[in-house]
Amino acid sequence: MSTDPKLGFNGVKVFSATMFADREALGDKVTNWITNNSQMKVVDIIVSQSSDASFHCVAITVFYSEPGREPGMRTAARA
Repeated sequence: MSTDPKLGFNGVKVFSATMFADREALGDKVTNWITNNSQMKVVDIIVSQSSDASFHCVAITVFYSEPGREPGMRTAARA
């Protein structure tokens, strides 16, 4: 999956977890990050899951626009 390039994002924040308790808290982590970074304009969020025989991973990827940054100057951050 990919986000719509017309949305004009210039930053990406990825939240991921494999352990059950961490997966349960993932939504709260994303909400807290959005609240604490209110200067960022969230333009898209993608939730994905992957798994193998032993582990399940949930990832929440937040695409945002940071004021003062050019759209071509993309940054990536991982939590």
